[in-house]
Amino acid sequence: MTKLTIKKVKDYMSWRTDEKLKHCPIAIADACNEMCYELGYHDAKDLMKLLFFNDPIPALHTHNYGFHTASGRHIIETLKDYYYEHKSTN
Repeated sequence: MTKLTIKKVKDYMSWRTDEKLKHCPIAIADACNEMCYELGYHDAKDLMKLLFFNDPIPALHTHNYGFHTASGRHIIETLKDYYYEHKSTN
C-alpha cells in the first residue's frame, strides 16, 4: 500500500489546483490511508483524487458512464466521515 503523507497531500493539491488548500492535510492523509487499508487497495492518493476531483478508480468501480456507482458513493461518504473524525482529533 502506498501511504499518503501530509507532504504528498500538499504537493499534489498545489500541483492540481491554484486554489488554497482549505482542508486539514493531516486529516486528509489519515482518512485516505484508513480507507485504503479498509478496502485493501494499493494507493491512498487515488482515494484523495476521487474525493476532491471526482477522478474514477476503475479497480474499485467508483463510476459507471461518468456517474458514481453505489460503491463509489459509499467510498466518498466514508472518506468524509473519516476526515471529520480525524479532523476533530487533530
